[in-house]
Amino acid sequence: MAFKKKIEEKTFDVDASMQGTLSFKDPVNLRINGKFEGILETRGNLTVSSTAQVSAEITGDNIIIGGRIKGRITAKERLTLLPSAIVEGDIYPAKLNVAEGAVFEGKCSMLRDFLNADELAKYLEVDLNSIMEWANAGKVPGHKEGDGWKFERKAIDSWVASGKIGK
Repeated sequence: MAFKKKIEEKTFDVDASMQGTLSFKDPVNLRINGKFEGILETRGNLTVSSTAQVSAEITGDNIIIGGRIKGRITAKERLTLLPSAIVEGDIYPAKLNVAEGAVFEGKCSMLRDFLNADELAKYLEVDLNSIMEWANAGKVPGHKEGDGWKFERKAIDSWVASGKIGK
């Protein structure tokens, strides 16, 4: 008889008003119910409830928006805008689900599975020269394709998470 070890899920509810940087390296279930301003970096699931007011740069895996957000959102797996969502700013989702009634004002650029050097520079917010140096030195996961380079987004995300960026 085999026993399966239950993985404990970490769930955090933020009901207060907060400012600053909130960063999670391990996957969590984070729910914002109050006000938040600053930088929010999550792994796992982020829910911005209908009572929340957020002004932030958000990066996460699976992001569900029910409240009001001003800022930039990067969703590496999926971004869902619920009917009560009001989003002002640019979004960068791998997959996007917008419910009827949601309000979105801004620019949307879908994340693709493979990026060229220019797209990777924008994705990582570094200059193109750094990307080319890292690629030519074999420091960044990618492969040469003709005259250019191709980078798999999931491999880049793992590389960044491992702390090897720029080394």
